[in-house]
Amino acid sequence: MGHALIVEDDADAARMVAQLVASHGFSAATAQSLGEARRQMALQQPDVVLLDLKLPDGDGMALLDDTDLLGDSDVVLMTGHASLETSIRALRAGAVDYLVKPVSPGQLQGILARVTKPAPDGTALRAVREQAERAGRFGHLVGRSAPMLQVYEQVARVAATSMAVFVTGESGTGKELVARSVHDMSKRRGKPFLAVNCGAISPNLIESEIFGHEKGSFTGAERQHHGFFERAHGGTLFLDEITEMAPALQVKLLRVLETGTFMRVGSTTPIATDVRIVTASNRDPLAAVADGRFREDLLYRLNVFPIELPPLRERKDDLPLLARHFLTEIHRREGTRRSLTPEALAQLAQHAWPGNVRELRNVLQRAWVMSDGPEITERWLPRAVTAPTAKASVPIPLGTPLAEVERLVAAATLDHFQQDAARAAAALGISPRTLAGKLKG
Repeated sequence: MGHALIVEDDADAARMVAQLVASHGFSAATAQSLGEARRQMALQQPDVVLLDLKLPDGDGMALLDDTDLLGDSDVVLMTGHASLETSIRALRAGAVDYLVKPVSPGQLQGILARVTKPAPDGTALRAVREQAERAGRFGHLVGRSAPMLQVYEQVARVAATSMAVFVTGESGTGKELVARSVHDMSKRRGKPFLAVNCGAISPNLIESEIFGHEKGSFTGAERQHHGFFERAHGGTLFLDEITEMAPALQVKLLRVLETGTFMRVGSTTPIATDVRIVTASNRDPLAAVADGRFREDLLYRLNVFPIELPPLRERKDDLPLLARHFLTEIHRREGTRRSLTPEALAQLAQHAWPGNVRELRNVLQRAWVMSDGPEITERWLPRAVTAPTAKASVPIPLGTPLAEVERLVAAATLDHFQQDAARAAAALGISPRTLAGKLKG
């Protein structure tokens, strides 16, 4: 399957890790110093390097500077002295993950699964592209435009691995559909797929919903409750709007990713979990880190394989295909078939679609209801509008606090959309709940 190099000055610990690695089908070599590690790497290029932080001849992270020697090897840091600063320093330097000693077999298994590179299959990927171009859909996704074909190829490649996936894109672009497609094309497809919107659940309840709780752990906890991690065991857990997660819960999620275990609220007994994590955000996660809203070390853990979804305005070639797809869904549900006139389709193409594919679906449902005959005309479709930034300007004096800048822009956008909070939030790439928070200042 692959070759691993364990760089650890404790011979017994190195031997134990080598045995664990070998039990997962890897060949293994050990080194007890940086110098010996470099010699081993020159002899055989490893797929993964499990690297101790403190070695007799220097700091283990010095090996990350040997880029020519490392080549395509993935580096996983092993340390008994984990700290936020150490982990961020290692991840910034190029490590793909880190393990806290003593090494947990379950955690090591998860990391080896993530770093194992599937053999590239050009024939299979060409088949994916040809099928998508012909059928106009891939998994749960619809479209054959160039940006979507690129997304399909990314999904096809990562689905066969166990890597964490981070999906970004504006609200309404279909991030959950990407997560479902990843799950359905993975080895976990026979197990549960569960989705949780981190911005929609009350901060007082989200910890209980994700991790579960014991009977009597808080007022109203009348019975034991299994959370999402427990119910998704063996499958995929999709955490939408992850950047809206409360800071205290981010710490606990990071701990789960580090140890492979969690505890129900009110319990002291750790429970092992085998769950693939797919996360999503409609805001720039790096901006959330810069704002202090999201932990940088957690982002590095989650953002192993990023996928960015294009907004509908950048894939308008897909409009006819998407419209037929949604109208077919309505026909199956309601029993009456209706289609768009050429003029109606042309009018759809002139719209800016700030709410993306979700807005298109809602527009077509309303137009279907309001139309009497077999054809949907442009009467009940939105008039052509430009993006709000093209029409409105917000005078902001230099030195205005950033929170006030956000409030002013949010208020101006809401005014532009005639107090339609859903469309204003979609145009800004945030949730309606976040929009409401920014308006309060």
